[in-house]
Amino acid sequence: MSAPRAIDESTDAIANGTAAASAADRVERLIDLATPFAVRAVASLRVPDLIKSGTRRLADLAAAAGAHPDALGRLLRYLVHRGVFVEQRPGEFGLTELGELLCDHGPADKRNWLDFAGLGMRMDLAYTGLLHSVRTGREAYTEVHGHSFWADLDADPRRQLYADGLMTSQHEITGPQVARLYDWGSVRTVMDVGGGSGALLATVLRAHPHLRGTLIDRPVPARLTAARLAGTDLAGRVEVAYGDFFSPLPPGGDVYVVSRAISDWDDAEAAAILRRCGEAAGRHGRVLIVEVLPTTPHVPHLAPFDLQMLVVVGGRERSVAGFEALADTAGLSVTSVLHGRDGLMLIECAAGCTSAEIAPNNGRS
Repeated sequence: MSAPRAIDESTDAIANGTAAASAADRVERLIDLATPFAVRAVASLRVPDLIKSGTRRLADLAAAAGAHPDALGRLLRYLVHRGVFVEQRPGEFGLTELGELLCDHGPADKRNWLDFAGLGMRMDLAYTGLLHSVRTGREAYTEVHGHSFWADLDADPRRQLYADGLMTSQHEITGPQVARLYDWGSVRTVMDVGGGSGALLATVLRAHPHLRGTLIDRPVPARLTAARLAGTDLAGRVEVAYGDFFSPLPPGGDVYVVSRAISDWDDAEAAAILRRCGEAAGRHGRVLIVEVLPTTPHVPHLAPFDLQMLVVVGGRERSVAGFEALADTAGLSVTSVLHGRDGLMLIECAAGCTSAEIAPNNGRS
């Protein structure tokens, strides 16, 4: 009976060794920096676009990208093993499905996010200050770059335009849902607080021709949006106002929309924003929080969104309960919560009234 036992022990040892190696491999993958920087390098050099256009041989790729042929070959072959490229013949490269995603598909695409010279790179580099954020609870972007994310946008119109493009791409998904889910029938004036590019407001106004809107934002993005809207069909229905949502907002609107902005701030600042919206809305207006939970179904901290908000702007991921708690701190009463696709949620709040006085929104969930 001893022989089988010896075999069992040997089998156990092999199994344990495999498990240990597998765990070690997982740790190596967790701490890998070569791969993300390699992907950024080929995106910055526009190698996927060159290959897509028909330039496939290494020497030609290096000449077109302004790269050292041997170094570029080493980079490409490393990414061949990661499924980004294929080496169809020695020194000749093609794209995989992953590589295709790194081609230029527009201003808010993955390639532009990955470009070493772009805003996405600056946002990702904020992670180098994660230890500062964990120790202090504050954003790391200023620690890493010397000024805040918002100051960075204001200092460079190209960064602001890129940020607007990101938000526009997101609002193209959420905007139609907001226009459909919420009951806009009794609304006449919409105030888009921190509305950025104006994409969400424009979608809602086009879907409901009886509405008029005002976009409120910092001077730099507000000027860009005013110029963008001036020559459109909405020019006569939209006003653009300079404002800071930590300061008093223009009063008298029926609905004050705060879309994809509350997550940019910590609890104290987020509650201050909602309080300002509630003050402007008064007893007869409403505050509409539009946010997207980072995973569907929502699993807290599964996606990197929470950490990204922490290091870049000092914000955080919140569940519906978290937004309800913020509303309560701001003196608002939650009247309804509507859910759309892909984690979208609309939280309607009212200011200065009791629960008995609240008429819930009749939007569809």
